[in-house]
Amino acid sequence: MGRFRIGEAAELLGVSADTLRRWVDTGRLPAVRDTHGHRQVDGADLAAFARSGAYRDAAARSSARNRFRGIVTAVTRDTVMAQVEVQAGPFRVVSLLSTGAVDELDLRVGRIAEAVVKSTNVVIEVPE
Repeated sequence: MGRFRIGEAAELLGVSADTLRRWVDTGRLPAVRDTHGHRQVDGADLAAFARSGAYRDAAARSSARNRFRGIVTAVTRDTVMAQVEVQAGPFRVVSLLSTGAVDELDLRVGRIAEAVVKSTNVVIEVPE
């Protein structure tokens, strides 16, 4: 497995580079310096850290493991159902839910929201 620069590792975990640097500085996540002095995280160490869930909010306990924090970019509603779009980094997540749930959660354009996905069928691809 390769090594990831701080910014790359942070993006993979969905946190800021500053947060990841703090974890490295406090010893929560090991890192080494490359020949140019840049800190890098070993892929195996990053995977183990991600698996441990040590970086997740302990209050957010759920069996769903796929979480996309982003900004609500669109809410299309009728009397019964609504469609909510969330832009989470490079990912656009669309959800259909009841209009009542949209009202209860006060979902509106510009609001920060987290799309939580649990699926029995997920396709994994790797870049060329």
